[in-house]
Amino acid sequence: MSVVSELATEKPKLLSARGTAIMLGAISFVAGIGLWWLAVLAGLSALPNPPEVLRRFIELVANGQLFGDMAASLQRVLIGFALGSLAAVPVGFLMGWYRIARNLIDPWIQFFRVVPPLAIIPLAIVTLGIDEKPKIFVIFLAAFLSSVVATYQGVISVDKTYINAARVLGASDRVIFSHVVIPASTPFILVGFRIGLGAAWATVVAAELIAAQSGLGFRMQQAQLYYDLPTIFVSLISIGILGLIMDRIVVWADERLTGWQERV
Repeated sequence: MSVVSELATEKPKLLSARGTAIMLGAISFVAGIGLWWLAVLAGLSALPNPPEVLRRFIELVANGQLFGDMAASLQRVLIGFALGSLAAVPVGFLMGWYRIARNLIDPWIQFFRVVPPLAIIPLAIVTLGIDEKPKIFVIFLAAFLSSVVATYQGVISVDKTYINAARVLGASDRVIFSHVVIPASTPFILVGFRIGLGAAWATVVAAELIAAQSGLGFRMQQAQLYYDLPTIFVSLISIGILGLIMDRIVVWADERLTGWQERV
């Protein structure tokens, strides 16, 4: 079979697998909503039912609150996550490639890893104020710690056979690093990005609960004071949707950048 024929055969399979995944995801979503509704109707839960949440969603969209809160939280997450990830990748490569750098930096990374970013929020507020700086800083820290460990693990997990083969062929350390280590570490880096995104969203919501005048976390805190469960649900669902979209973007980048990797 020619290469063209093989590619023509693989493409429908890929489209079919993707269509199946979308269909199963939709079925799972509808089933989850149905179970939620049945639990409320049966009196097994004090949660609001889906129509109540939908009505509150329409109200918050109509008065502009929801989009304003989503924009505020999304901006904080994007800035903190981008800064944390950009800083983590070179530090992770440095730790993985040079043993001296690993011995110098790793103790600090492990120290801050066991200190939850949420525990640093009070310190960040006291030292940086109550504006955007402390919120972005704790998001930066959460994303950085997740990504730097993943990048470091990717570098030290590169198959030594590839590196030795490149050396035998006369490749310099610079060529080995750029053509062997970086491509082989990319899947680990992107996994770190996905974990960092989750940590960033968890951190921004906690930060907004403490000191904010806008954002989805702030809106949930205000709704809690009035026992406004539909608003809390709308905020939670909005966070989940935004996080899911960002995660799918990283997955799409992973598929494009690591097309050489075998997948199940």
